[in-house]
Amino acid sequence: MAEPRIDVSIEHKHRPDNSDGAGKHPNTCPSCGSHYRDDELEANLRVCPQCGHHFRVRARERIAQLADAGTFQEEAVELRSEDPLAFFDLRPYTERLAEAEVSTGLGDAMVIGSAAIENEACELAVMDFAFMGGSMGSVVGEKLTRAADSAIERKVPLVAVTASGGARMQEGILSLMQLPKTVCAIEDLRDARCGFVTVMSHPTTAGVLASFASLGDIIVSEPGALLAFTGPRVVQQTTREKLPDDFGLAESNLRFGHLDAILPRSELKPFLGRALRLFRNGR
Repeated sequence: MAEPRIDVSIEHKHRPDNSDGAGKHPNTCPSCGSHYRDDELEANLRVCPQCGHHFRVRARERIAQLADAGTFQEEAVELRSEDPLAFFDLRPYTERLAEAEVSTGLGDAMVIGSAAIENEACELAVMDFAFMGGSMGSVVGEKLTRAADSAIERKVPLVAVTASGGARMQEGILSLMQLPKTVCAIEDLRDARCGFVTVMSHPTTAGVLASFASLGDIIVSEPGALLAFTGPRVVQQTTREKLPDDFGLAESNLRFGHLDAILPRSELKPFLGRALRLFRNGR
């Protein structure tokens, strides 16, 4: 009798790590095949002019797109993840962390700091999927909490831009504990009557979606972003049912009320400026 097999296949349709066209030049649009120079994409906010596909944006580039020039002051730069479980899969966790830091230039998967958007003061927390899939470990949870504390201290709103595959498995239960930790941080923010805006970018999934990302007073997304606790292929294999073509995408989330709006990247900064003014006027 054959032993039962566990299906460990990964997502193929809408999978986060292939959204920009694996195996192709990174500036080749996966939707229409158009190719661009770096300066062309940067000038167009990394959006394909032909079909509107939104390429993934790194954290520091996202900050440059949103924050007024010269206003961003980074905080908690010194924080680094530890290896409390001495975790080892194919490679040690410490080795993966070092490689991610070298390749991205970041200390972890989130960058936080004070900023101004459209001349409105705020606190920014921006995730970077390039750092271990934007996974949320203890440092990401601590940075989000510190960003909330800073917003409360300065009496300004918090704007979070999410991009994550979920909790970081290498930290086990300590990673999962970041879910209630970040939820409590947002509750403190709400008690202090400081606004919270979530911008969900592709992909925002699993533990991040199930915690602070879904708690914004205003929740918006970019077009075509995957926003789901579990990807469509896993859900379809589990339920044995055919899913809608837009399952888990931003457009489906908007239809069912999880989002307040879907915004092209060119409209995001003006929208955030208006939202921040509403929070200021409503205090």
